[in-house]
Amino acid sequence: MPIYAYRCEACGFEKDVLQKLSDAPLTQCPSCGQASFAKQVTAAGFQLKGSGWYVTDFRGGSGASSVTGSTAASGASAASTSAPSPSTTAPSADAS
Repeated sequence: MPIYAYRCEACGFEKDVLQKLSDAPLTQCPSCGQASFAKQVTAAGFQLKGSGWYVTDFRGGSGASSVTGSTAASGASAASTSAPSPSTTAPSADAS
């Protein structure tokens, strides 16, 4: 059975409700009693099971830090390749 998020437009009361697909949607707010209780659009939750999936796959915190680290490393290597090294310029200055 899915869990639906509801929110009252009148008072702002929010509640998650476990309902069957065949159940009618709730319309009356349990907090203020007005008929302005409506479903919210939320992201679906899922869990990857079975072989081939690691525990850390699609985890929010660990993926962002590895991407940031790789872009920082590539940025540092790009900066070092674009700047001329002192040893390359020194022999050409002595030769002339």
